[in-house]
Amino acid sequence: MTADQERAQSELLQLRSSIDNLDAALIHIMAERFKITQRVGRLKAEHRLPAADPAREAQQIERMRGLARQSDLDPEFAEKLLNFIVREVVRHHLEIADEHAGSN
Repeated sequence: MTADQERAQSELLQLRSSIDNLDAALIHIMAERFKITQRVGRLKAEHRLPAADPAREAQQIERMRGLARQSDLDPEFAEKLLNFIVREVVRHHLEIADEHAGSN
């Protein structure tokens, strides 16, 4: 391996370490987010509110797209990511509503 390749390999390892740290932070942040959305789901179930809130979701998509643009991230990617998260949240809310209805 040449000295140039060794430097590149060293930089690659450093960059990958940074990526690993960011991935870990993302997982921890998502876990916290889902803990809160579970509380939202229980509140909605207790008060017989719908699991999905299309108006809120549309606001969030626009907000995320704006944040993405400010951060030089593809707004389409941000929207796809949020849509994926929202689908999962709504699925959880529906499960919570079913559990709540079954316990009454």
